[in-house]
Amino acid sequence: MDVLITLATGVSFVYSAVVVLVSLATRDPRSPKTFFETPPMLLIFVCLGRWLEQIAKGKTSEALAKLISLQATEAVLVDLDANGKVTGERKVALELVQKGDVIKVIPGEKIPVDGRVLEGSSTCDESLFTGESMPVVKEPGSLVIGGSLNQNGRLLVQATHVGSDSALAQIVQLVEEAQTSKAPIQQLADNVAGYFVPVVVVISIFTLIVWVVVGYVRYELLDTPHHLASGHNVHEVIWQLAFKFAITVLCIACPCALGLATPTAVMVGTGVGAVNGILIKGGEPLEIAHKINSIVFDKTGTVTCGTPRVTHIELVDKLSFSVDQLLALAGTAESCSEHPIANAIVHHAKQVLNVDQLGRVADFSAVPGFGLKCSVSGLDKVLGNSQESANHHQSNGLRIMEVGRNLPDSCNVLIGNREWMRTNGIEVSEAMYRVMEDHEDRGHTAVLCAVNNRLQAMLAATDRVKAEAHLAIYTLKKMGLDVMLLTGDNRKTAEAIARQVGITTVFAEVLPSHKVAKVKQLQRNGRRVAMVGDGVNDSPALAQADIGIAIGTGTDVAVEAADVVLIRNDLLDVVATMALSKKTVHRIKVNFVAATIYNLIGIPLAAGLFMPFGVQLQPWMASLAMALSSVSVVCLSLLLKRWRKPGRNQLMTRSYISDYRDEMNQSSPVAVYCGLDDSSLTAESPRPKQKPLAQRIWKRLERRRRMDGVNLGVERDRLLASDGDSWSQSDDDDCLNRMETSLV
Repeated sequence: MDVLITLATGVSFVYSAVVVLVSLATRDPRSPKTFFETPPMLLIFVCLGRWLEQIAKGKTSEALAKLISLQATEAVLVDLDANGKVTGERKVALELVQKGDVIKVIPGEKIPVDGRVLEGSSTCDESLFTGESMPVVKEPGSLVIGGSLNQNGRLLVQATHVGSDSALAQIVQLVEEAQTSKAPIQQLADNVAGYFVPVVVVISIFTLIVWVVVGYVRYELLDTPHHLASGHNVHEVIWQLAFKFAITVLCIACPCALGLATPTAVMVGTGVGAVNGILIKGGEPLEIAHKINSIVFDKTGTVTCGTPRVTHIELVDKLSFSVDQLLALAGTAESCSEHPIANAIVHHAKQVLNVDQLGRVADFSAVPGFGLKCSVSGLDKVLGNSQESANHHQSNGLRIMEVGRNLPDSCNVLIGNREWMRTNGIEVSEAMYRVMEDHEDRGHTAVLCAVNNRLQAMLAATDRVKAEAHLAIYTLKKMGLDVMLLTGDNRKTAEAIARQVGITTVFAEVLPSHKVAKVKQLQRNGRRVAMVGDGVNDSPALAQADIGIAIGTGTDVAVEAADVVLIRNDLLDVVATMALSKKTVHRIKVNFVAATIYNLIGIPLAAGLFMPFGVQLQPWMASLAMALSSVSVVCLSLLLKRWRKPGRNQLMTRSYISDYRDEMNQSSPVAVYCGLDDSSLTAESPRPKQKPLAQRIWKRLERRRRMDGVNLGVERDRLLASDGDSWSQSDDDDCLNRMETSLV
């Protein structure tokens, strides 16, 4: 735009100066027609437009200003004695607070830094971080966010993250980077702007030439009777009118409107997202999100709460240890694992044994997707505090078998799935297989525990599905997205969870290293994939997906790898992310259309094409229109601030309630694919109806197959493809004989 303004003011001044000099040289008694008023008026309107534009653009970053204003400037540092009592306090600048310092926060004050509550209870307003209007209860052990408002209680907080490591500082940095980054659609505007100025200059020159030719060929077309009446000659009138139209074209053409269409919308969109607890790392993910047609959810910690609990312990008939000893061994072994099921076993062991610390672990090794093995010792003190464990077992309906045997000083412990036991030479009985299958059919995760090379028990744990999961997935499907579940859990557990939340496509038994391969596989099939996860094992898939969405309560690695971070642990924010992306891209397109229409109408109007209808612009009018065009585009972007995140009450429509009831009454088919293979459908629900005997045969032979590693694919297909209504006893016998023969 600066080039066009410079040309317009320069041409106006040079033309006017030349006309004046010619008039002086020829001693013309008439006053020449000049454009000396055009440069100052043009510059005034340009400055006015830029001032208005800066005011409007400032409003696009109000969200960032709000976040920055949350930062406290001072903190009350307290000193504690050995008993945890306050011995002194002093007010220091926030920059002097170090990790581990204890801060006092009184009601009505902002919490200076991220930390953990040591003493006191209160509620905190975290609405500007999470978008949640309800205050959050804080008690000893609760985490607090620096910048949130302490409402009604005194708190002692130990600093965990300070300075640039705090959540507020990182959020501000992410929003700043997002608002200054370019969306891919901006490249179109840049390319157009690159050709825009030369094209406008050519149009201006062409306008000058055309009107000069028209003036000399058909002078009567020029609407200039007042000029002739004032004594101006024909040549002066023609050139003055031609230059006026040429200068007006330079003044009215505005590439800035095209250039502002995308960045202003991105600034407002990312700011609105940040206020609502959705951190979008730049314009690119904000734009790409609306193109997503497949969204893949991790199970543990994403669709489920991520905190499973032990619900059942099945012991072998000839148990070598007491229940207390077995729990101590399993809990100690799992204490070195980061898997959620391991955390559930550790928590259950500590709760039952009434201890805070378990035994010692040596020679620990774990294979992701299979299990762990280690050596456990030092359990004498642990077992000394477990006198009430039997009552706890009975109150939870667990089977108890107390065996009065001394525990060896060191035990070798293996915990994992069936394949892990088979790999390590541990024999698993058919009865135990049946128990595991029963729990897996109900969506539980079952693991086996062996001590000193002998199977001792099976532990079943389950993870509660998030309350909003079904509503979020239903809404995403209504938006036209294919929703899938990707998990390392076994097929039956994954299928049970999928049925609860309404997902019909499941990829189960996928190793952590294969999750990224599954995402690539979907992308090779022409899909635009979004991945939603929270764990370290999800980070490669989050980075590989077209859009990676991380739950803010997840690991730092997952948050770093993702393109979008949801501060709240709420799956409805995934719906909000997609809705915000669609709204922002729609606003960008509206801005482009408005800027394009302005130039398509404005340039012909400035060139004098509408002069036969009595409509023509003066250069100062064109400069005012040019300035207002940029302001109008920014104002259109500001309309994004009216966007509101869809809430649960808004999404829970009558249609949803009706569909949910129908789904509960009639189960939908679920396609389950194991590992990286998706060539065959293995869901139970799409299969034809089978007689109970045929089902029992298949389950029994499936257990034999797992134990012996025999492939029964051909006979399985024959059994599953059969017509259940015509399946007879002779068919059962024939199928059984064929399968038994293949096992030999």
